[in-house]
Amino acid sequence: MSIYKSTGSVYNIQFHFVWCTKYRSKVLTPAIQERLKELIQIRAEELNISILALEVQSDQVHCFVSVNPSDAPQHYVSQLKGITSHVLREEYSELRSKLPCLWSRSYYVASVGYVSNETIQDYIETQKNK
Repeated sequence: MSIYKSTGSVYNIQFHFVWCTKYRSKVLTPAIQERLKELIQIRAEELNISILALEVQSDQVHCFVSVNPSDAPQHYVSQLKGITSHVLREEYSELRSKLPCLWSRSYYVASVGYVSNETIQDYIETQKNK
């Protein structure tokens, strides 16, 4: 388990993000997939995101991250989608000709934790007896 610290907080917040290409088009060739991974790594470092796992398929991205609690999940995923779309469409003209935009508007996010709901509830309940 990784615990992170920042000014005024100690945290362990992890998310699983999934986003897809527009119309689920299978346009992410192996070369584009590798470049996409590089771009995600670069932007993640800039945003102080720790990437725990990353997998790119021909029509979707799975990204497991640990993030600072200062921003909403939507901020992180929109930053990753935005820069990757911009750069990939600039570098690979076939993406511009095949799709009006690279990514669909939607995405999936799930929070991931090391402690179950029951453990948290039990901990809170026992605090009143201390």
